[in-house]
Amino acid sequence: MSKPSIQPFPALLQKFFTQRLQQQRHVSPRTVTAYRDSFRLLLAFAYQRLHKRPSDLAIEDLNASFILEFLRHLEQDRHNCIRSRNARFAAIRSFMEYVSFEEPSMLAIARSVLAIPMKRYEQPLVGFLSREHIEAILAAPDTRTCTGQRDHIMLATLYNTGARVSELLEMRVSDLVFGSTAWIRIHGKGRKERSVPLWPDTARELKRWLKEYPRSPHEPLFPSRSGAPLTRVGFAERLNRAVEEASRKFPELARRRVHPHLVRHSVAMHMLQSGVDITVIALWLGHESPVTTHRYVEADLGMKERALKSLQAPSRKPIRYRPEDDVLRFLQTL
Repeated sequence: MSKPSIQPFPALLQKFFTQRLQQQRHVSPRTVTAYRDSFRLLLAFAYQRLHKRPSDLAIEDLNASFILEFLRHLEQDRHNCIRSRNARFAAIRSFMEYVSFEEPSMLAIARSVLAIPMKRYEQPLVGFLSREHIEAILAAPDTRTCTGQRDHIMLATLYNTGARVSELLEMRVSDLVFGSTAWIRIHGKGRKERSVPLWPDTARELKRWLKEYPRSPHEPLFPSRSGAPLTRVGFAERLNRAVEEASRKFPELARRRVHPHLVRHSVAMHMLQSGVDITVIALWLGHESPVTTHRYVEADLGMKERALKSLQAPSRKPIRYRPEDDVLRFLQTL
């Protein structure tokens, strides 16, 4: 009886993307794109080191020593940070887990790769902006122009919802719901949706803006000049312009790197400082686990100062040692 043939690497990789990721796990297009880019880098490195085209590669070529060499290449040659290195490696690990089930004969190679640990790295404290800085940035766009009106309401919506920039740019007109309580539907990571209420001021400005510039329900809520969804680069540019204008009032802003995620951090910190429970903040931000949200507690120096004041300071009076045992008294005399 002949042995069943082993599926070639190209076939396994194609099935991993089409069947495992898209059909079985139903991952988001962003995840597919991230995994695709990771394998593009891996295949280019394999061609450089092994002189094999992607169609000629075998699973045996992707052993632990080769993967370790690839990870070193990412850090040393491409100057990737540890987080980027780990993200690339996560795609490879996911593929090897699939290989271990799809091709049991390759289990030893898959396990050797899966045994490579993720690299630990120092996580800096979460940075955030003060309420005064946020208010200055929101007031910066020139609302006398169409672009300025869009920028103002877009930044106000970002601060109101604490959305990721990708979530903000994917918002459609149909995601807005105006009623007794206005709210917006956010399409989050991992195809998870959440609803976030809007402040009355934010809701009124969105209503006024859509009335002045009406669009169909399926169109982007914050379009570019061409009507297409605004890109991440385009949003970053508009945010930088608002920060530049706000720095006229607060010069210290010019010395800070204000990125979209910093606004999200600021939302969480301001809610925390206002006494909102951390589990509610986790739901608001779309965190899968409140553990992620606990980073904001670590960053809030004000909360730590209040906790310190609730503790009794240690006595400054020195404590004199007095031996209570004959043996200890004897040793004291030596």
